[in-house]
Amino acid sequence: MNFSEVFKLSSLLCKFSPDGKYLSPQEPTQSCLGRIRDAPAPQDFRGFHQEPVSGPVGRHQCVLSVLSSQASCVQYRLVVRDANTLQILQLYTCLDQIQHLEWSADSLFILCALYKRGLVQVWSLEQPEWHCKIDEGSAGLVASSWSPDGRHILNTTEFHLRITVWSLCTKSVSYIKYPKACQQGITFTRDGRYLALAERRDCRDYVSIFVCSDWQLLRHFDTDTQDLAGIEWAPNGCVLAVWDSCLEYKVLLYSLDGRLLSAFCAYEWSLGIKSVAWSPSSQFLAIGSYDGKVRILNHVTWKMITEFEHPATVNNPKIVVYKEAEKSPPLGHLAFPPPRAATGPLTSSESKYEIASMPVSLQTLKPATDRANPRIGVGALAFSPDNYFLATRNDSVPNAVWIWDIRKLRLLAVLEQLCTVRAFQWGPQQPRLAICTGGSKVYLWSPAGCVSVQVPGEGDFQVLSLCWHPSGDSLALLSKDHFCLCFLEMEKGVRMAFGQRGDCT
Repeated sequence: MNFSEVFKLSSLLCKFSPDGKYLSPQEPTQSCLGRIRDAPAPQDFRGFHQEPVSGPVGRHQCVLSVLSSQASCVQYRLVVRDANTLQILQLYTCLDQIQHLEWSADSLFILCALYKRGLVQVWSLEQPEWHCKIDEGSAGLVASSWSPDGRHILNTTEFHLRITVWSLCTKSVSYIKYPKACQQGITFTRDGRYLALAERRDCRDYVSIFVCSDWQLLRHFDTDTQDLAGIEWAPNGCVLAVWDSCLEYKVLLYSLDGRLLSAFCAYEWSLGIKSVAWSPSSQFLAIGSYDGKVRILNHVTWKMITEFEHPATVNNPKIVVYKEAEKSPPLGHLAFPPPRAATGPLTSSESKYEIASMPVSLQTLKPATDRANPRIGVGALAFSPDNYFLATRNDSVPNAVWIWDIRKLRLLAVLEQLCTVRAFQWGPQQPRLAICTGGSKVYLWSPAGCVSVQVPGEGDFQVLSLCWHPSGDSLALLSKDHFCLCFLEMEKGVRMAFGQRGDCT
């Protein structure tokens, strides 16, 4: 396993392009007039102009109106790197701190949202001299995202008064009223044909389905929810899941034409749903609840086929419990002087996994019942890309990750960490799970076993988040101020510039 050099980062904004060719981290504030000599002056776009301005949209033209231009020193920058060599390909100047970063689906454009200013800046990789800026004005900005075609931008104004759909190809601007401020109120189908939007009007919840090609309304229907919390399309785009807030346990399943297919309620008069996830095949819907259980619905009858509990004590000998334990190298193996990678704090000691003997008592957290959002229930769950496994985290057992075998509908393994699990994510191609706990290590699990990997480098590199390359061959590890790449599979003659800087333990 190899690691790249450590690069600067801010706001944990670092994403691979969908085609896997590029990596776009946001670097921290700098005043560096001499670093970018050919960057074009920012242009202000508030509306649409009648005279087209040629842009990098293929056969289309960009028709955004230029109100003013200005030149200023480079204070906030976006760096695009080659995902294999990490060589800098483009440097872009932003007007303020970037708070959201998103690639277009075709990897040709990058969207940078500056919520404090109500601005969105769009950059082109094919023609670096082209760029645009969308100013929402006094309406403000709280969210911004691409449409699946990569040629429209959806901006949500403050107080969720409306969603503005800006086109980079035509003169049209579309407005969608009454978007609801909820956890997950907008979702696209995987094929990019339809948009589902949660709405709130007249003290009732609604869902509107739009056709993304022309943004025309296809269906509009009300939902039997008290306070809709989220919506999500099944991966096949045939079923829309709608769930209520945590105060009422209710999941509603609708067809594309707005028909109610089924409604599911596990219990009443207690905190309800905390997390929801579809399986990649659309065969299963996993519902994480505040009672510490995951319930699995099937796609045929939409009834519950099983429920997974998260007990504090594991005593089944068929379940493998991997327990992280610190280890120290023998005194005779210490090098003098110590290598640069070992000059960090003493807290970054190496660790390894040990298979615990049954029964195993997991560390539990007693929640504060007198405060909002208690740390109980299943707060995170994700299916593996092959549909074979489900990973979950029970917030009252914060140091453990539970891995379930979906084929046999049973618990397969438990990984107990020394620290609280901050994030986990499945690899996009193989059933390989990456975990981080805010320390200087990254953890990987596969059906063959699990491993703890020390991240080399000066100081204590605290991994706060991570993201996979689309090929699944590398992993971006993000700390508060830095990031590096971890290469899992190497080919001959490739990425020789990095060298082997890390070992598995």
